[in-house]
Amino acid sequence: MIRGIRPLLRGSTYSGVLFAYCGALASLPLLPFALLPALSWRSAPESVQLVLVLLVWAVLVGVAGLARPVRRALVVSARRLLRVPLPDPVAGRQAPGSPGLDRWRTPLWLVLHVAVGWAGALASGVLFVMGLVLPGNWLGGEARASLFGTSVRVSGGWSSWAVAAVCILLAAAVCVLVTKTLRWSAPRLLGPSAAERLALAAERELLLAERNRIAHELHDSIGHTLTAATIQAAVAGEMLSADPAAARAAMRSIEESTRAALEDLDYVLGVLREEQSGTAPTRTLADLPELLDRLRHAGAVVEAELSGALAQVQGTLSRAAYRILQEALTNALRHGAGGPIEVRVAAGPDGLDLTVVNRTGARTGPGTGPGAFPTSGHGLPGLAERIRLLHGEFQAGPDGTQHWRLSCRLPARASA
Repeated sequence: MIRGIRPLLRGSTYSGVLFAYCGALASLPLLPFALLPALSWRSAPESVQLVLVLLVWAVLVGVAGLARPVRRALVVSARRLLRVPLPDPVAGRQAPGSPGLDRWRTPLWLVLHVAVGWAGALASGVLFVMGLVLPGNWLGGEARASLFGTSVRVSGGWSSWAVAAVCILLAAAVCVLVTKTLRWSAPRLLGPSAAERLALAAERELLLAERNRIAHELHDSIGHTLTAATIQAAVAGEMLSADPAAARAAMRSIEESTRAALEDLDYVLGVLREEQSGTAPTRTLADLPELLDRLRHAGAVVEAELSGALAQVQGTLSRAAYRILQEALTNALRHGAGGPIEVRVAAGPDGLDLTVVNRTGARTGPGTGPGAFPTSGHGLPGLAERIRLLHGEFQAGPDGTQHWRLSCRLPARASA
């Protein structure tokens, strides 16, 4: 008994019954139009007229459900009152093999909603009234309940209380049944169709791709800037008394690098907040000399070998090459042993070759030491994923006993 009463204590049952009854009441303005065919065919039997009125009424309710705002309102209402997790409707193409079939799901649900609402309202209303009226005859009176030609005589005394209690419980059971029926049918008829599920999946894929790209941008740009700025600040602190000019140069480099990182961060925050952000800052191979200069200001020895027409590398290929070199140089700063960093960039007709080699081992100097640069371990996997998406080749690992080599080749078709 307790298990049967427990669903009545949930707020979703009451809100679901309210939702059903409101749907029934909302169909009343269509009833006068449904009566017109019956009034014009007075010679028909009453049963035929009743069936005709109900059919016309159902058709009018279904036609109202064809409007797109009606479906959106039903989805929002069912989500709040029935507590059903329904996504917002998505405009998409019809599912293959069922042209126009999905269009009738909402009218069918609206007709079911109205029918269940009226049936539940009538049944629970009659049972509830009986539960209130019957106990009044316990002094010895007699009550008779009639429904659809069937009569039940109830004598006074405790039997009337027992029948009244049963009526109240049945009315409550009807409310639970109404709510469960609507909750069961809402996802099947108001939920996304096959075409909408495809559209939702495509939208989610684009969202995940955008978030993944933002994660790459944050890791590459902000991570590099913080690494370089940490080393530059340590260098400036060490040289502040011995060589003020070099310290000022390091501080200027920090200002330049952090200013560029702020531009990237402002764009990323605008995207995350779904605001109208500005154009994404584009870093290409044309900005590579500036990147190398910032590393030199940080105290790193960089030996660069640039060949080929780098200025003619355009589009995605140039931007990706810059980010790959930025991440590789950041790793060299974090984990290198302080020796020279070799950077080779070769542009050819078939693509672009990038190589970064640095010494490995225990690094000494300003801004270094155990735990100086904690990392998340996403750098190399992120590079591999970025290069894979560009159909390139990627290799990273020890080069001998004291060096680490990172190399990749990006095909020319990645510039599209």
